[in-house]
Amino acid sequence: MGQPEIRRRGDDDLKACAEALATVHDADRYPAKWPADPGGWLTPDGMLGAWVAVDGPDVLGHVTLTRTDDVLAADVGLPPEELASVARLFTTASARRRGVAGALLATVTAAAADGGLRAVLEVEDGGEAAVALYERAGWRHAGSRSGDWTTADGRTALLHTYVAPGAGTR
Repeated sequence: MGQPEIRRRGDDDLKACAEALATVHDADRYPAKWPADPGGWLTPDGMLGAWVAVDGPDVLGHVTLTRTDDVLAADVGLPPEELASVARLFTTASARRRGVAGALLATVTAAAADGGLRAVLEVEDGGEAAVALYERAGWRHAGSRSGDWTTADGRTALLHTYVAPGAGTR
């Protein structure tokens, strides 16, 4: 297996993205609650762009860049119009340990920077592998807070906010 191609997501990719997401949900409980409309969940309000990692016809991973809400911006200490949020980042089991998540993260971070924005994200405390990825990539922890939802195991989500390398925080 060679390196997958990272490219902008097209509308015709949504079905394969939802199928890949289903495998991630079954294995990892991400997202914590399966969405009634997976395609809609993969296309959140305020989306600035979406990318996929593909190997031939197979979608191995996905990420979006969205506008940043006021709560996340306050966590970082910058106005929301200076930020872009990384969201809906996942890789399938077959893509793990191949650098696919890192490549998607680098792509979306570069897209934010190309738009003059600082990339930020939040990750739930149970996402140890995701936290390790962000920290290996040089992202800085900017704070933590309780979420307004519960995890698959029934606890209140604890969200950690991260800022891309080079981005300032208060």
